[in-house]
Amino acid sequence: MKIRMILAMAAAACGVAILVAQQRPAGPYTQDQAAAGRTIYETNCASCHAGDLSGREGPQLAGANFLAQWGDRTAGELINFAQSTMPPGGAALPGDSYLNVTAFILDANSARAGNQALTAASNMTIRSVASGQRAAYLQTGGGPAAVEGTKQGKQAKQEKQMPRGITVAGEVKNYVPVSDAMLRNPDPADWLMIRRDYKASSFSTLNQITSQNVNDVRLVWSWAMQDGSTLGNDPAPIVHNGVLYVNNAGQVLQALDAKTGELIWENRYGTNAGAPAMRGITIYGDNVFVTSNEAHLIAFDARTGKIVWDTTIGDRSKSQHSTTSGPLAVKGKLIQGLSGCQTYGAEKCFISAYDAKTGAEVWRFKTVALTGEPGGDTWGGLPDASRVGAESWITGSYDPDLNLTYWGTAQAKPWMRVSRGSGNGATLYANSTLALNADTGKLAWYYDHAPGETLDLDEVFERVLVDGQGQNYVFSAGKTGILWKLDRKTGKYLGHKEMVFQNVYDSINPTTGEPHYRNDIVEQRIGEGVLGCPSTEGGKNWPAMSYYQPGNRLIVPLSQSCLEFSAQVVDKTEGAGAGGGARARYFEMPGSNGNVGKLAAYDVRTLREVWKYEQRAPFLTGVLSTAGGVAFAGDVDRMFRAFDANTGRILWETRLPTAVQGFPLTFSVGGKQYLAVTTSNGGGSPRNVPRIVAADVRGPDIGNALYVFALPDRR
Repeated sequence: MKIRMILAMAAAACGVAILVAQQRPAGPYTQDQAAAGRTIYETNCASCHAGDLSGREGPQLAGANFLAQWGDRTAGELINFAQSTMPPGGAALPGDSYLNVTAFILDANSARAGNQALTAASNMTIRSVASGQRAAYLQTGGGPAAVEGTKQGKQAKQEKQMPRGITVAGEVKNYVPVSDAMLRNPDPADWLMIRRDYKASSFSTLNQITSQNVNDVRLVWSWAMQDGSTLGNDPAPIVHNGVLYVNNAGQVLQALDAKTGELIWENRYGTNAGAPAMRGITIYGDNVFVTSNEAHLIAFDARTGKIVWDTTIGDRSKSQHSTTSGPLAVKGKLIQGLSGCQTYGAEKCFISAYDAKTGAEVWRFKTVALTGEPGGDTWGGLPDASRVGAESWITGSYDPDLNLTYWGTAQAKPWMRVSRGSGNGATLYANSTLALNADTGKLAWYYDHAPGETLDLDEVFERVLVDGQGQNYVFSAGKTGILWKLDRKTGKYLGHKEMVFQNVYDSINPTTGEPHYRNDIVEQRIGEGVLGCPSTEGGKNWPAMSYYQPGNRLIVPLSQSCLEFSAQVVDKTEGAGAGGGARARYFEMPGSNGNVGKLAAYDVRTLREVWKYEQRAPFLTGVLSTAGGVAFAGDVDRMFRAFDANTGRILWETRLPTAVQGFPLTFSVGGKQYLAVTTSNGGGSPRNVPRIVAADVRGPDIGNALYVFALPDRR
């Protein structure tokens, strides 16, 4: 549920001393209402506004910026606003949902519950009861109902008392350290990083499972994963030497026997029970490396699960960074991206590298160009304090021969140019492919795919490295659904393909690839709406494409929806909010026949579409292709399918308990090939937008699990 605030220009709270909740009168709500509201919030709102109300795709709902916007208005006004506008384009929430969610928002802003139930007629101003300090339980994973005598309170208390650290002790036997050579040329039996290899190919040379026999694969074991997060739960397990490592929601890391599913060890390393599972973990040397959503980079002993070191990324006295994807291990270093860079006046976003043995920072590259720096003049005269965004929230790739690592960056914030105040400048290095020297972090080249982006159509996703015809390419695709082809030595534009219908660009320069926005988009004013395709769901989002080597083609999961975006004024006293300055309405993409999901293959040489498959439900996994001629993908309607990589024909399918989501992988143990996939929740806009435009596709909001398939043994 996106509670799109009407953002005021004045910062009434600036300079006012913050009072603790105990010094204020009791709020016009009960503790039971706040507890019920938290449950509703986690189910309907957290994927956009974040589990801790700090803002993700929707504005911040707890903190000084929220108080500045809503402090002088009443709780009744907030209830009525939410009830009349949320969820955007969807059916209203039932019963007392809006009352309870508002009670939770007040509680999360350090208001104090009372004995008076909240009603829509409440005329108590929010500032009179709430300080704007974010409640402590937002960081601890507890809840507002941690009070004796309530059902919710007992549950929250149990969450707080859950054991931490090593909760299942064990040891991986005969562990073999992972070397640089192993990362450069991975054993086909292993899956050592997200998308399998440095080239981000999501392709395996294993060929025991083929297009001829895939219909015979059967479930051989499954593993229930930690539930509890509604925010970005997109796990990407890895496998080494017969051991599968998987990161769970709630900050739980596990090692399993990859053949049998037996648990070897478990480490509950965090305190945030609502934390999502990161997109990707990696293994190098003797350690497994995980990044937490609070932007901690952590090394675990791969044999025992014990923490070896824990590094905080960035300066927390100046910002509250976050992450959604794990690191890339390169030549003794861990290269890591960053999220949560929307706070004005705070530390800018950066890509950084850390010593794999100690966790010490080695280098960093700022993704926001400041005054006097190269690219600093592309922000339209905005003061440095107001230049935010350009996150790198998807793990990059690496070319060992060129010693370059390739990363995508997200949009400048707020999303809309007119709200951002950056004019028509390019806002470097947002929406770009960055090629960085892996030893030093020095910029070798960049390519800006969407100069001055203004509709939340960022270009942050995976960079796939392909070799052919004597050239080295880097392919990427952003939310516009455009497939970009660049020379990975120089960054030269080589071509593009529009994979879904788009109308935000009225032309693309055939020589440079620079897109040109429609005039009405560029000239948009505050309060005006513009129509655009694709929507913030993205024609292409975090589910990764695969390079199917035998066919020299990219197989890409795509989505088809559109939106109307209205620009709003942004209060710059604290932060832009991930989606600050915009309100949206979503609808089906013209020409899609109601099919939100699309899976398609594109010839690397010509960029011609070779085949496509369309369906109502969006795809929510990356694509896995294999030398057996099969491509695997899963969707929000619980279907996990095998497609013929050459024709797109469905070869096999199974329906799992909840949305099939994450990054499929394949591995081998004892000469037998296995196929694994996760079901999970969250997923951000690729899941939330279809809930509006394809509301008939329904499924449960629980069911995080790992499923492993294989061919039956011969008798």
